[in-house]
Amino acid sequence: MAEKMIDKIVRISKTPKQIRNICTCAHIDHGKTTFSDNLLAGAGMMSEELAGKQLALDFHDDEKARGITIDTAAVSMVHKFEDKEYLINLMDTPGHVDFGGDVTRAMRGVDGAIVLACAVEGMMPQTETVLRQALKERVKPVLFINKVDRLIKELQLTPEAMQERFVKIIDDVNRMIKDIAPKEYKEKWAVNVQNGTVAFGSAFHNWALNIPYMQREKITFKDIIDAYESGGEEYKKLAKKAPLHEVVLNMVIRHHPDPVAAQVYRIPWLWRGDLESEEGKSLVKCDPNGPLFYCITKIVVDPQAGEISCGRLFSGTMKKGLNVYLNRQKQESRIQQVFIFNGAKRDIVEEVPAGNVLGIAGIKAFPGETITFTETEPFEQITHIFEPVITKAIEASKPADLPKLVDVLRQVTKEDPTIKIEINEETGEHLLHGMGELHLEVIENRIKTEKGVDVKTSPPIVVYREAITKESPQTEGKSPNKHNKLFFKVEPLDDATYELLKKGEIREGRVKKKDLDMRDKLVEAGWDNKMALNVKDVFNGCLFLDETRGIVYINEIIEMVMDMFEDVINAGPIAKEPCLRMKVSLVDCKLHEDAIHRGPAQIYPAVRDGIRAAIMQANPVIFEPKQVLQIDAPAEYMGEVSKIINNKRGQLIEMNQEGNQIVVKAKLPVAEMIGWSSDLRSATGGRGNSSLIDQMFEKLPGELQDKIVKQIRERKGLTEGQIGA
Repeated sequence: MAEKMIDKIVRISKTPKQIRNICTCAHIDHGKTTFSDNLLAGAGMMSEELAGKQLALDFHDDEKARGITIDTAAVSMVHKFEDKEYLINLMDTPGHVDFGGDVTRAMRGVDGAIVLACAVEGMMPQTETVLRQALKERVKPVLFINKVDRLIKELQLTPEAMQERFVKIIDDVNRMIKDIAPKEYKEKWAVNVQNGTVAFGSAFHNWALNIPYMQREKITFKDIIDAYESGGEEYKKLAKKAPLHEVVLNMVIRHHPDPVAAQVYRIPWLWRGDLESEEGKSLVKCDPNGPLFYCITKIVVDPQAGEISCGRLFSGTMKKGLNVYLNRQKQESRIQQVFIFNGAKRDIVEEVPAGNVLGIAGIKAFPGETITFTETEPFEQITHIFEPVITKAIEASKPADLPKLVDVLRQVTKEDPTIKIEINEETGEHLLHGMGELHLEVIENRIKTEKGVDVKTSPPIVVYREAITKESPQTEGKSPNKHNKLFFKVEPLDDATYELLKKGEIREGRVKKKDLDMRDKLVEAGWDNKMALNVKDVFNGCLFLDETRGIVYINEIIEMVMDMFEDVINAGPIAKEPCLRMKVSLVDCKLHEDAIHRGPAQIYPAVRDGIRAAIMQANPVIFEPKQVLQIDAPAEYMGEVSKIINNKRGQLIEMNQEGNQIVVKAKLPVAEMIGWSSDLRSATGGRGNSSLIDQMFEKLPGELQDKIVKQIRERKGLTEGQIGA
């Protein structure tokens, strides 16, 4: 009797060398979900006729209605290559920039990425963003150039012109890899047509090609062009001659690493613990008999099964009924069920060994959580390249729904941690911070339709940042009992250090022991060797340094000092907005020798007042979020596009004309961009679209500083003269 698919998956999941954990990543509308449909059809998990039309991995109704992927979906399938069966765990990720956080989290669980680029549009801003996220998590890319049929049918390009297009896309991808990949992989990971790490095809018409396949099956590019030009349905035979799933999955098996090979270089980057310890060795070897290490990348709330955590098992074996420890939440829990993904369905299994992507039920946790047997060093925090810049206040339409709304909001942050939720118990105000208008709109819609809570929201509010422009004098913070004095100074962070923080080369978090790697990077950025070793905390793009010498009780209070440093950075003194680019130093302190007189009640206010006073004397200013956009529109709308940019306090960076299209790069303040997509559409007769390239904070013009500060303080109910108390 034929072996069932789930039995096949369970059997192969025990041989890590035959597993590939991969994801798709690309710009919006470059065909990822259509592409994933093809892979599923090839694995016999859906009908070939429906492949590319069913969009099997868009589970939510709003994804189907909008025609975009919003959530990452996980799928497992089996593929035969050179007489061996391989288990491929695939994650289909979103392309819209507002849902980029989902891509970042998926990258933690995989070792390889298939980067899709549209043959007509080429490398787009969001392709660059997702590729940057993959390389940051040490995920190896291969390239698939999609929609080749459009070059032949619509643009009617000659083979030479098509080749030029392909070469340009490949060069763009390789330039990114050379810029971002770790030193030892810059050359190794470059994609190359000759070795088969680049494939071409059409996900919609279900065919693909790369050089090894063309040589083996004796197919040339001319055959493809002839099939499309011969008229009729000739091109449909291509899907039989060169099926997409076979070409792509062969490429994945040949060029993406198995979990054992990948964890050798990924673990030292993802985990800060001791690599020589039993845990460290087990993680690097991907040992199924070692200690348990499971990292959650996504949480799905199933109406029947409750919360299901999807993630990657890096070490040990996950079994039903295990008692486990959640390291970030510092609590114990129990595994009730273990799932393997069989296509888009979940099947319950008894146990799953290391190196697999799997689901577990019975645990209440958050994405990024590390699950082990005993308390240990968790994996690095999963950080997203962009930060939330738009906020809405949200409230239940019926007061009776308030407790339910609080539960739903907590659930929403689990399902999508890039949404930050602030629940103010005192005022009863709930704030949703998101990546953009669409992001908040989708979340609001899901709260109403899927979670069944009727809500009202305020118009969108922009999140600002507080920064300083000069070094402060030394300021003093006194404890309420007057027995302890702490002296602080603050100064702006230099550009070189800030760049290191932005690129993620200096990691966020408190520095427990001497971090020589961080010291070397800071010295390279122009720091003094001794000063670099004084860094004790890296938090939200700000640094805390302990420059004291010979203070006897410093170790007893330093954690409290860092607690309050983080507190002030979260809500600065001008208007309680988060702080940016600050270097805060504890210069000296006089402490009472009796521990009872230097507890949290004394130290917390002293630190908070000292740091705030220092910031107020360093010429504090408000920074506003700005986004760099690429705008594509027909050339006849050139005047309209530049007019709309000027009206929104925007700055035109460059404007190029390609044929009868213009490509404009512009920097716009987020505050002026509310309703941007509809404004752009009406200015360009519905034919213009824009995509986000970068995001940064820049100083708000002088004439707007007071006005904006006043607005924020009024909104937050801060009285005159009250420093973010």
